[in-house]
Amino acid sequence: MQYIKIKQAIMEQIDAGMLSPRQKLPAERKLAESFKTTRVTLREALSLLEAEGRIYREDRRGWFISPMPLCYDLEETVDFTTMAKAQGFIPETQLVSAQTLLANKQASRLLGLSPFSEVHNIERVRYLDARPVMYVTSYVCPELCSGLLDYDLSQSLTQLYRQQFGLNLKTVRYRISIQTLQGEIAQSLRATPGAPAMVIERISHATSGAVLGCDVEYWRHDALTIESKSAQKIDRP
Repeated sequence: MQYIKIKQAIMEQIDAGMLSPRQKLPAERKLAESFKTTRVTLREALSLLEAEGRIYREDRRGWFISPMPLCYDLEETVDFTTMAKAQGFIPETQLVSAQTLLANKQASRLLGLSPFSEVHNIERVRYLDARPVMYVTSYVCPELCSGLLDYDLSQSLTQLYRQQFGLNLKTVRYRISIQTLQGEIAQSLRATPGAPAMVIERISHATSGAVLGCDVEYWRHDALTIESKSAQKIDRP
């Protein structure tokens, strides 16, 4: 099929280094003319490349070659900034909002809260090399760190917990799912509505065993890879 051939031709140029990370592809009209095809067929090829994480689309800006993804190690409890810098990225965090609210359905489910409980609700956008790649909503139990909202929330919450409140993370539980980007989240990530996303729910427990809070991260799916190591007992004969 023609769209498969177009996809393979673009992949070959990416793999050969003819198209560099974050390089903008020509407009769809020009690409369609180059491959002597229709824009409908071209978009089928581009959609496949997007699904495989080889290219990404920015709303009203066009298609770009995906850069190397961040390696997200589930066994490491380091914060986003530390993880990104260790891999050669320039991280940045933009605070969208921070307020104390009655827990919504999502926060109540993740944190196991009773009715009418309050949480610190913190919304932020994370960047890698000036590209917005993740929108995160953090729900934090105010009983453990009531003055949290008074600090600079563009920095690591993990470091704030430790440095300002004497709280260290003991265990972290993850849940990963595939969804799509919609509404404010898509807009904040400069993505088109309906673009694929990897969603990571992370529930953190302090060393006391108490639930400290949780994060719901909406990632551009091409911007990260998930890694985890498992120690398996080997039966000896």
